[in-house]
Amino acid sequence: MKRSGSADLPLHGGRVPVWLARRMETLGLAISRVIVDEYGTQGFLSRISDPFWFQSFGAALGMDWHSSGITTSVMGALKRALNPVATELGLYVCGGRGKHSRKTPVELLSIAEQTGLDGHALVQASKLAAKVDNSLIQDGYQLYQHSFIVSQQGQWAIIQQGMNQGNGMARRYHWLSSRVQSFVLDPHTAIEGHNQGLLLNLSDARAQPAQNAIVDFIAQNPDQQLSELRHLVMDKNHAVLARHVRSKRLAAALLLAHEKQYRDFVPLILQEGIGPRTIQSLALVSELVYGEATRFDDPARFSFAHGGKDGHPFPVLTKTYDETIETMHQMINKARLEHSERRAAFRSLHQLAQSIEQQVKPDVDTQAVIDWEKKHAAQYDGRTVFDGTDTKLPCSKQLSLF
Repeated sequence: MKRSGSADLPLHGGRVPVWLARRMETLGLAISRVIVDEYGTQGFLSRISDPFWFQSFGAALGMDWHSSGITTSVMGALKRALNPVATELGLYVCGGRGKHSRKTPVELLSIAEQTGLDGHALVQASKLAAKVDNSLIQDGYQLYQHSFIVSQQGQWAIIQQGMNQGNGMARRYHWLSSRVQSFVLDPHTAIEGHNQGLLLNLSDARAQPAQNAIVDFIAQNPDQQLSELRHLVMDKNHAVLARHVRSKRLAAALLLAHEKQYRDFVPLILQEGIGPRTIQSLALVSELVYGEATRFDDPARFSFAHGGKDGHPFPVLTKTYDETIETMHQMINKARLEHSERRAAFRSLHQLAQSIEQQVKPDVDTQAVIDWEKKHAAQYDGRTVFDGTDTKLPCSKQLSLF
């Protein structure tokens, strides 16, 4: 997975309650650990630089599947979770939203002192990426979020987001160091969005004469770059609808969890006591780790792992969420003890789901699944941001587990 690109998201207010934020940190760290163990830090950076994977990741963590808030919330959770174990994991997260973004250079220089990396080169990369997306690409979006993830080897990814009050949208830009040959000559895979006419783009290679002569260059219409596009445009509709989900893929996860022929097999490869609903969630989380890039073109499907904080497609199933965390925790600890059975079992969930997917006929009724989940949400301690009192996770589920 080497793609990077951008995403257009509806502006969305609100907050992340403590009960969800803590779970996001814990599960986000667990997923990150497995990816680094399997594919190295570069594997993690290549995934997070893909806008489709990032949106799917945030949806699986319980964020609203389509909104701009997924960016700041996910990157905030990763910063709080990854940095305390950065020397072990090999990844550092800098920056953030608003005033935190302006601290990125200081944070990068501090990391450089610890690791021996070229701090000034990292700071320059941070500043140039922000300058390109904020100034050279004059598309109407003003940056307010800048996160810089760097590995101990000096590879990096940048996730930054701009806001356009006029159209009520935010645009997220993804960068990956291995794909950047020049900051001023076509640094992106593509920048594309809803047609707003001609855009000023001084980072386009065709603008090099204009750069040298300090003359404005009007870029060609982005629609001409569709063949190289890696861009995500999210629906403004808050509810998850059938058209947002690849129903055949969702059906595979449901069958894996609920059909007897698979249900009898899955607990044997994981652990006793896991219910069908948690198996469904684990299958989607396993896909985040092992799935190919092409499998993340319907991020809304990953909100069926645990639900969404605003109740779409259904409330966050905190009981299932905690069981997912506990299973990941046990798997990670087993891996450290060189017991590979649980890791192989986790991988097999995705493989089995893919196999089932080839046999699924007909596709699942997505709305019926949503209705069922909402009806039974209380059974799994379903919660939304509107429920009121924030509570912390029980001590057994805190980050110290990892």
